[in-house]
Amino acid sequence: MNNPLRFDVRDITRIAVFAAIIAVLGLPGAIPVFGGAVPITAQTLGVMLAGVVLGPWRGAAAVVIFEVLVLVGLPLLSGGHGGAGVFVGPTAGYLIGWIFGAFVIGAIVRADRRRPTWWRVALGCFVGGIGVVYAFGVPVQSLVTGLPLGPTALSSAVYLPGDVLKIVVATLIALTLWRAYPRAFGGAQVSTVSSTAGPVSAGSAGAGSSRAASTDAARPDAARQ
Repeated sequence: MNNPLRFDVRDITRIAVFAAIIAVLGLPGAIPVFGGAVPITAQTLGVMLAGVVLGPWRGAAAVVIFEVLVLVGLPLLSGGHGGAGVFVGPTAGYLIGWIFGAFVIGAIVRADRRRPTWWRVALGCFVGGIGVVYAFGVPVQSLVTGLPLGPTALSSAVYLPGDVLKIVVATLIALTLWRAYPRAFGGAQVSTVSSTAGPVSAGSAGAGSSRAASTDAARPDAARQ
């Protein structure tokens, strides 16, 4: 059984690529919402895709690498923010939630090593990308800003339409990538064609060889031809 925590060179490359994707999605900048402490950002889309494509452990690792780079001071967050200060500010809970959210997304989408389907991708992104991220983000935002938990949660509802749109986009991208290049999903993919057709083909080939051998043995001039 493969160890989910053992990363080979290809895994490390894919993890680095998705960490870079999350960073690139911060280039358009952040959209402030009514002067709120937490802006709208496209980087959550990258977190969703990391979980869907890489699976739970590798998806979370991609987010961790991205956030380590932010921690050491690289301005990779939307709006050019970076440094240790962002991990003690109103967005700190959301950043932590990204890590656990990517893990949950991967666990749901890639359960039993099945091929991704639209409903599993959408469900995973909803539970991990919204539910888990908000579960970490809202309480920390409430604690840092001093606003009660109820009003903070209510104010966070303004982000839901954008997050639902990200789920739709993530689902479309994931299914398109699966059709075009399933190897991007790594060893967690399951090819139903190869798993069912492989033994049948081998059996057919073996039967064909046996029939051919029997036919040749029955022909007295077979060795001379």
